[in-house]
Amino acid sequence: MQQEPTKHHTDKFTPYQILVIFLLAITQFTVVLDFMVMSPMGDMLMKSMNLKTSQFGMAVSAYAFSAGISGLLTAGFADKFDRKKLLLFFYIGFIIGTLFCGVAHNYVMLIAARIITGLFGGVIGSISMAIVADLFPIQKRGRVMGFMQMGFGASQVLGIPISLYLANAWGWQTPFQMIVVLASIVWLIVLVKMKPVTKHLTEKTEKSALMHLIHTISQKHYRIGFLSTAVLSIGGFMMMPWSSAFAINNLKITQQQLPIVFMVSGVSSLIIMPVMGKLSDTVDKFKIFFFASLMMITMVLIYTNLTSIPFGFILLFNILFMISMMSRMVPAMALTSGLPKMQDRGAFMSINSSLQQIAGGVAAIVGGLIVVQKNKYSPLEHYNILGILISLLSTLSILLVYRVSKMVKQRKAMGL
Repeated sequence: MQQEPTKHHTDKFTPYQILVIFLLAITQFTVVLDFMVMSPMGDMLMKSMNLKTSQFGMAVSAYAFSAGISGLLTAGFADKFDRKKLLLFFYIGFIIGTLFCGVAHNYVMLIAARIITGLFGGVIGSISMAIVADLFPIQKRGRVMGFMQMGFGASQVLGIPISLYLANAWGWQTPFQMIVVLASIVWLIVLVKMKPVTKHLTEKTEKSALMHLIHTISQKHYRIGFLSTAVLSIGGFMMMPWSSAFAINNLKITQQQLPIVFMVSGVSSLIIMPVMGKLSDTVDKFKIFFFASLMMITMVLIYTNLTSIPFGFILLFNILFMISMMSRMVPAMALTSGLPKMQDRGAFMSINSSLQQIAGGVAAIVGGLIVVQKNKYSPLEHYNILGILISLLSTLSILLVYRVSKMVKQRKAMGL
């Protein structure tokens, strides 16, 4: 009888929890924008630097591979420090790497800068996930993930259109310089406003950093979660780098229309994210994931086979594709966060993020080898093959996320 009021009370976020969600979301915004801006500038970069599709795929993969390696190297240490200090350390490294991107003037410098940015930026997402798992119970995480994923939508609504405008006006380096300024302000706010996150340090462990890493990898139910996340990410990485080149050279939209495509897609994701977050806290998370996956497979197969069509239809297809993709990510991430024990969360999230990045790096390279462009202005060829591969991987994701869902339910039933 005494627990009902408490339950009702804990359904609401405290002012400090709202602050943490905002800080993590805006941090996510800067990191996501830094990575995402490469895709809409893909056509511009390939034309200005005379890059082949395989070379641009490598530029995207440079960030992903370095982020993955960094995550694995830091996974053993992730649960041995205040998570706020880890966030501040890697975020300042990310800012420095992005600054180097903003002064790069050739392909080699760009690759080097992307590697540095990935080494630091790739770990930030996993640290944020660990903070969320520490501060919010599983019943609230769907909503939290929904708000955090709004950083993805905001990067498209605000970040990418502004970035494309700056890139068209002053060169492709300018968006990275803008991110440096914004991220520096966010870093200072986190430093001043966020409290230490040290609850996990009370869970004593005698394992060394290496043994902690090995222990985390050795857990079978953790490995299912890792595989699930990796397969889930491959599809997006395989298709995303070529989105602007496909839209311009195949669908025949203009450089001026490109920001509108990203803005409209972003608005739709901003609207759907909180809805999916709340839904995944009230409805079975796997059911949402299942139906969203079926919708995404349908949209991928249609979109990758499109030719020049009216601009309104292009906007509609992008909206539906974005809604289906984001509706998969929120319940999948919320479920995966329910697998690790508190003392393993930092390592689990680091490894999970690393495998996600490495899988994405492989996917971008594979995509660059499959997709062919004969010259700067010719249509992309074999883009539809990517659609078939993504659909097959999405089907496999359904099976893997189903297993994750069963394990999370078992842990909850056991009171873990």
